[in-house]
Order: sequence, then C-alpha cells, then structure tokens
Amino acid sequence: MARILIAEDDTGIRLLVSRALRQEGHEVMVAEDGEMAIDVLAEEAGAFDLVLSDIRMPGITGIELAHAIHATFPGLPILLMTGYAEQKEAAEELSAIVVGVVEKPFTLADIRRRVAAALPAPEPLRRYA
Repeated sequence: MARILIAEDDTGIRLLVSRALRQEGHEVMVAEDGEMAIDVLAEEAGAFDLVLSDIRMPGITGIELAHAIHATFPGLPILLMTGYAEQKEAAEELSAIVVGVVEKPFTLADIRRRVAAALPAPEPLRRYA
C-alpha cells in the first residue's frame, strides 16, 4: 500500500483520517502543521506516495506547503482539504501542482475514495519467461 503524510492542525481530524487510512493498509505519518510537514519530508527525503494537507493551518498554510513540496519534490502528489469555499477556489488555481481538494466535512468513505484516486497507479507486475 501507499506511504502517506497527513498535515492537519485539528487533532480530531488528524486522528480520524490517519486511522481510516491505516485501516486501508497505508503507512501513515502525521504532522501537526506545515512547518512540521516540511521537516518530516526533509527527514524522509520525500519518500511518500502522497501528502494530504489541510489548507488552513497556523504558520505555513497548506497552499504554501504545496508550493514548498512542489519546489523540492516535484513529482510528489498533493491532495488538499478545506472547509472554506474561498480557500477551495484559491487551491483550484494550483491545479498544476495539486491533485485535488477535498471539502470538509467529509465521510471516511469520501476521504478513502479521494486518497485512492490521488495515489499514483501501481506498477504492473513483470512476468518472466
């Protein structure tokens, strides 16, 4: 399964989403804000299949985080979350560097589906003769 970094300042949402994705078999790491997410990405040399980030966070916002990730790890998919319409519109302007925006509130089924859709397709198995 995938290795996912979640950046979310709301403890309840962070725990709920990380638990839901772990139940799907994903390896999940969490960051409480954008600055911590940047630190984790640096420590792990960007070795994630997806970053799932809230847009509205103290310090570095999810939009600023997306720009920082794209500058350092341009192939790393980024999926944003927000409960604010104006932030969703701002994030849509980032369509070249984010794979989508999930609107809050969402159900566990919604977030699982959106994460699955955002993940890169698995490499096909090679058959040897």
